[in-house]
Amino acid sequence: MIKPLQYVEKIQPYIPGKPIKEVERELGIKECIKLASNENPLGPSPKVIKAIKQFLSNPAELARYPEGSGYYLKNALCEFFAKKGINITHDEIMLGNGSNELIDIAVKTYVGPGDEAVMAKPSFIVYAMSVISQGGIPKEVPLKEWRHDLKGMLSEINKKTKIVFISNPNNPTGTINYKKEFDEFMKAIPDGVLVVVDEAYYEYVQDKNYPQSLNYFKEGKDILILRTFSKAYGLASLRIGYGIAKKEIIKEMNKIREPFNTNTIAQIAAEVALKDRRHLKKVIETNEKGKNYLYRELDKISSINYLPAQTNFIYIILPEKVSSKETFDYLIKQGVIIRPVGQNEIRVTIGLDKENKAFVEAFKKFLGG
Repeated sequence: MIKPLQYVEKIQPYIPGKPIKEVERELGIKECIKLASNENPLGPSPKVIKAIKQFLSNPAELARYPEGSGYYLKNALCEFFAKKGINITHDEIMLGNGSNELIDIAVKTYVGPGDEAVMAKPSFIVYAMSVISQGGIPKEVPLKEWRHDLKGMLSEINKKTKIVFISNPNNPTGTINYKKEFDEFMKAIPDGVLVVVDEAYYEYVQDKNYPQSLNYFKEGKDILILRTFSKAYGLASLRIGYGIAKKEIIKEMNKIREPFNTNTIAQIAAEVALKDRRHLKKVIETNEKGKNYLYRELDKISSINYLPAQTNFIYIILPEKVSSKETFDYLIKQGVIIRPVGQNEIRVTIGLDKENKAFVEAFKKFLGG
């Protein structure tokens, strides 16, 4: 049998959960609640649904390729940031099949065999996967007090380093790094290193000390800022995200980007979603309400700890003798799907009121048993 390249064999693939209907069939349960993938429980704006239906009313459009440059969505993004006093041009934006694809494109553009990329651990698994797939070496720096150890990451940078990945807020912990430490980090980054700041959960952040990465972009830093429409905008199934960087960086990445990498419906949906600020406000308010409820209930459980989150999920540290696997196995039989992380931590998406309550009841029952 043909064998893959040696470094491909080292990759641990991302393992998605089973479809909810399949879980329900296997376990003989109904109305299973999925709190594992940090999805928006409210879904997209009703205006998005209307726009998609309008597009589908003309079937001939489905036979046409997407607008390859994403012209109209880029226009919407430029207008969106202009209202915030930030001037961005089309050639400083790249659209991606989710921000996930943009991570892969950045790595393919700048990382080759033997090159290194620095990242935190634990953090988003795709960083290391992409680097290894190119024959690169991921240098993983353990979190410090559950946040990126920016000084530790700086100490790992050498002549082989091409990229530094920073997930802010971090997935899976939901924690952030603050403006002052980020300023110091960006000042210390040597020339020739691209800083990729993954801000998939940007819209959920409430802390005023959160660094505004676009300021570093305006200063001309070698930074790639990634954001997505999968989370707060509720378009996860359409896979659409974007990156912002200097035009010189985007130009090189465009050489790697596949033609028509984002589909027409995703572009239309993202453009409409971006403009519906009222729906986004409702999403954030719902998330804060659910988060505060979960905080209150988790505070009543003395045997566990959790990390205050700037995201739409909460990272829970289980009792020492309780594994994440047995927690997952128990909860799924109660119709609640969460994400096991490490040996004794779990990540729980903040859902609707009834979903949060179902998780709390099942979780307390598990720990009480």
